[in-house]
Amino acid sequence: MMTNLFSTFDPTSLFNQPLNWMSTILGILIIPISIWMTPNRYFLIWKKINFTLHKEFKTLIGNNSLLGSTLIFISLFSIILFNNFLGLFPYIFTSTSHLTMTLSLALPMWLSFMLFGWLNHTTHMLAHLVPQGTPPILMPFMVLIETISNIIRPGTLAVRLAANMIAGHLLLTLLGNTGSHLSLFFINILIITQILLLMLESAVSIIQSYVFAVLSTLYSSEVI
Repeated sequence: MMTNLFSTFDPTSLFNQPLNWMSTILGILIIPISIWMTPNRYFLIWKKINFTLHKEFKTLIGNNSLLGSTLIFISLFSIILFNNFLGLFPYIFTSTSHLTMTLSLALPMWLSFMLFGWLNHTTHMLAHLVPQGTPPILMPFMVLIETISNIIRPGTLAVRLAANMIAGHLLLTLLGNTGSHLSLFFINILIITQILLLMLESAVSIIQSYVFAVLSTLYSSEVI
């Protein structure tokens, strides 16, 4: 029995091993083997998506980007998208609804951007702390505000993804638990509502992985 509503999202263990987190790599297992062998429809669709993302990320980073720098953001988009979609299936643990997973993606990336920027482009990073046209009297406050906004970036990235994923799952869980107490007419309405919510969650899964990747790309463009 659940101790509270959020306990449905707690990782469980088997023989003291947290096997739920293995769902993070479960997406690799459902990919057809033929996608790696011959250029079939799956491969061509995924290649088209990756090429579109590459062009957009390349535009966001700018002309000063290193060769192949968009690959990390395409990979980030892919792993978040896989985990978001897998969480919509019954009895599959949604790792992206936990801050453990989202912070593990956001924090190291943000730290690497900051270290690279401050070590290689110190003047450029200092210039970012004071927006152009700021009155001299407001400069100390702007430096403080910009510093705080830079520090909380990994937190906002992680919380945004986790909150959006857990919100839809909570709503689906709440509505699903009421089914045993409803009449046949209301059960039909509930099923239709659940299907519509599932479609909405599918769209949210794509949008949130895209937003995470795009914001990470924008943060990296500031340090180059």
